[in-house]
Amino acid sequence: MQIARISNILIAVGIAFGIGGVPAAHAQSKSPMYVINQIEVTDQAGFKAYADRQEALIKKHGGRFIVRGGSVIAMEGTAPKRITEYVFEDTEHFKAWQNEPEQNELSSMRDKASKFNSFAVEGLAQ
Repeated sequence: MQIARISNILIAVGIAFGIGGVPAAHAQSKSPMYVINQIEVTDQAGFKAYADRQEALIKKHGGRFIVRGGSVIAMEGTAPKRITEYVFEDTEHFKAWQNEPEQNELSSMRDKASKFNSFAVEGLAQ
């Protein structure tokens, strides 16, 4: 009888830890979102104005730059003139940044000052 009671307690504790651990495990498995831009700047001053404002918006949503215009070495094909890459914690932060009302104005500024190719890719969960 005593062994059965101890066994039931251990099972209950195991279930409680298992259920409590599921949200924590799920929260840790969120994937970061990487934004990669290939850029050819055609108007330095205009692009700088765009980049300064975009940087503030990226930071507002928890994003951070990983690559920002360093030298590019072609390995296969033609390398872009300039690359930027930034990362957001997860899809929710990425979408909040992407859906900012200010993005319409910034896109217009960017398009006047550069040739721009941009895409986002989901990274590996941590």
